[in-house]
Amino acid sequence: MVRGLIDFGPTLLMNLITLVVLYLILKKFFFEKVRNFVQAREQTVKDAFDNAEHVNRLADEKLKEYNAQLAQIDAKSREAVKESKQRADARALEILNEANRRAGEMIAQAEREIEREKLKSVGEMRDHIASLAVYAAEKILEKELDATAQTAIIDGVIEQAENAKWTH
Repeated sequence: MVRGLIDFGPTLLMNLITLVVLYLILKKFFFEKVRNFVQAREQTVKDAFDNAEHVNRLADEKLKEYNAQLAQIDAKSREAVKESKQRADARALEILNEANRRAGEMIAQAEREIEREKLKSVGEMRDHIASLAVYAAEKILEKELDATAQTAIIDGVIEQAENAKWTH
């Protein structure tokens, strides 16, 4: 007889019975442990993912808190800089106003001094003119002269006054 790849005889039946018995033994002692191990491993991986997700959420919350704190600190620092600039501007304005006030006082004082000197000069000029007029009158009265002689005397007095060194 020609033997094929599978021989249908008592050996095949024994092989099938051995396979079923081996399967039942493995199922009873081994498959349950392997299945429990695989389920435990799946649960461990799932727990690790859940834990990682929880840690990521906590990290995101902390990051948001830190960003909020940084934004608050940034806003406070900007406000402090703004207040400092306002105080500096106010102080600069005070200094400028004080300088303008002092300059105004100095200008007013200088104008008063100029007016006083002007009045003093006018008074001195008036005194000199009066003394020149008296001097010219004395010269004219010393002699009775005609108009050309009087003009000559007045011109001489004026020339003498020009040659004299006035202090003002």
